[in-house]
Amino acid sequence: MAEQRTWGGRFEGEMDALTQVYTAGADRDLWEHDIAGSVAHARMLGRQGIIPPGDADAIITGLGLVLDDFRAGRVPWKPELEDIHTHVESLLREKIGEPAGRLHTARSRNDQVALLNRLLVRDLCDRAAAAAAALIAVLCDLAERHAADPMPGYTHVQRAQPVTLGHHLLAYGEMFLRDRERFLDCRKRTNILPLGSGALAGSPYPLDREMVATELGFAGVSRNSMDATADRDFVAEFCAAVAITQAHISRFSEEIVLWSTAEFGFVHLPDAFATGSSIMPQKKNADVAELARGRAGRAYAELIGILTTMKGLPMAYNRDLQEDKTYILAAADVVLPTLRIFAAMVPALEFDLPHMRETAGLSFSLATDIADYLVKKGMPFRDAHGVVGRLVREAEQHGCELNALPMDVYRSASALFSDDVLSISVDSALADRDIPGGTAPRQVRIAAVQLRAALDR
Repeated sequence: MAEQRTWGGRFEGEMDALTQVYTAGADRDLWEHDIAGSVAHARMLGRQGIIPPGDADAIITGLGLVLDDFRAGRVPWKPELEDIHTHVESLLREKIGEPAGRLHTARSRNDQVALLNRLLVRDLCDRAAAAAAALIAVLCDLAERHAADPMPGYTHVQRAQPVTLGHHLLAYGEMFLRDRERFLDCRKRTNILPLGSGALAGSPYPLDREMVATELGFAGVSRNSMDATADRDFVAEFCAAVAITQAHISRFSEEIVLWSTAEFGFVHLPDAFATGSSIMPQKKNADVAELARGRAGRAYAELIGILTTMKGLPMAYNRDLQEDKTYILAAADVVLPTLRIFAAMVPALEFDLPHMRETAGLSFSLATDIADYLVKKGMPFRDAHGVVGRLVREAEQHGCELNALPMDVYRSASALFSDDVLSISVDSALADRDIPGGTAPRQVRIAAVQLRAALDR
């Protein structure tokens, strides 16, 4: 019998080499998770008397030796062994001989694969949540530092109203906090033990599934063996969390790209996080941000891939589900390095604060504040909107900002205007928005503290 055939003697002849390669799993680097699951399973089998306790001890010892071999890089990958599960079992047999054959008692590769996937996604959720938290902490630091530094706020990529740089950065902090919560929420639904479900119908052995769940840190055991072996919702959830996170990073990337242009001039890129041109000596390109923006497409593709794989599968396990780890690992390979490099790059950005302050008051960005001035004196907002709109037109014709219009122009527009209208400024506009969620410096500092506190919950 060929070495790869864990599935018994029904087949004759050798598997075609193309079939060996085509059907091999993408789990070659997941040995640590697979061995952890096998150790817990073997310990339970011995404790329950399902296999001789001596064999269970030998298996656990042997798995430790196999783990050492993997950690030392002494294990060559053999496509004929199909997947990581068979590699581990084959190596175990080399270490301890006949007792290795008892490890697979009371489990199927179907529930074994489901366990491996859940261990993997749980671990990646932890890593992604930690990476998001690190980026949020960086944004909180910067927000506190720039709580009172004005910049233009935009809608439709046009200057709209003044905000502070700290307020703008905290908007991304809120996004990444939701991303972190999504990973932690995904972790909760992932953290259910499927082992013990067998191929699809459960096990005829007196398993102590709760013991295995406790050893592996699961919150509980699955209630339905068919669902446990066929479910990949947690994979789709993880990929969805990755896709949304990468979308947020892509939005942030777009702003960094724009801000670093000569047209905006808000940010000078640090050399350590930029590249140059092979032909234009003057160029400094925001390649980290551009690549992060581009890799959003890869993250979306993994989500679409797992959803498409799942959409037509009947109960219970189908080999299509072998592709799940490809989606998991590819999604993680996008989001984890991106979160980490942004946590390193963002604090190194050099903001041109004087220029940002100057532009914060341009393009009639104080028009709403002048309308609010009239409202506070009793004029209905819609009327005030029309009055200030006419003043904007007047300022455009004179080629000046609103605060440069002569006072008689204001008085001809409305008798409610007094000289104090000319004291409306970027700083007064910011200070006036001193309510929870507003851009006033005091509120920005409060929001940064609250966002930090949310990381501890």
